[in-house]
Amino acid sequence: MNTFAKYLAESERTYQYRIKVVGDVPAGFVRDLKAKMAQFDIVKMSDIKTTPVRKINADFPAFPNQPMSIVDVEFKYPAVEPQIKQLSQLLGLDPNRIVMNNTPYEESLNQEAEKIQDQNHDLLTDTDFPADDAEQKALKKDYATGPYDHAVLKNAYRSDFTVAGGKTPAAKTTNELPQGTKSPMTNIKRPARPATGANPRG
Repeated sequence: MNTFAKYLAESERTYQYRIKVVGDVPAGFVRDLKAKMAQFDIVKMSDIKTTPVRKINADFPAFPNQPMSIVDVEFKYPAVEPQIKQLSQLLGLDPNRIVMNNTPYEESLNQEAEKIQDQNHDLLTDTDFPADDAEQKALKKDYATGPYDHAVLKNAYRSDFTVAGGKTPAAKTTNELPQGTKSPMTNIKRPARPATGANPRG
């Protein structure tokens, strides 16, 4: 049987949310929204934090190149995102510019993103490729500085190889095809002319 103290502790459960607004926040909007959210019995509410302008915001793909304002709130009563959108719309804000998620869910996304970033750190420098041998080091030295045409000529022998099956003969262009010496007009037969003085109409 639960003790009264345990029952009281369970009844004091609170609900944590993170509210995000994309774009410039109108003056007094956060204050007015806080007054509207009093119906959920606010336990605490953080100061507003604004991110730098981002090319793409995952929560707002339709609003690129915009800053984002973030507020963390804690209620005694649960709320859902449509309610917060409706309250913001009553205050004159486009409801598409505001989202709300559970704070633990938001923090789990951030932790996952940081984990992926750590795994992908220095992928170009930290590879499984073997170390350069003497030949590769020599080639790097040749191509490190100009003139590059000298490096290409110096290493031309490296690309001189024979493909199995022999070399494919070079294709002929139209300029190399045999050309006629007579005009095509010389082969056209002209109709016979009528005799002098004859009526061409009969």
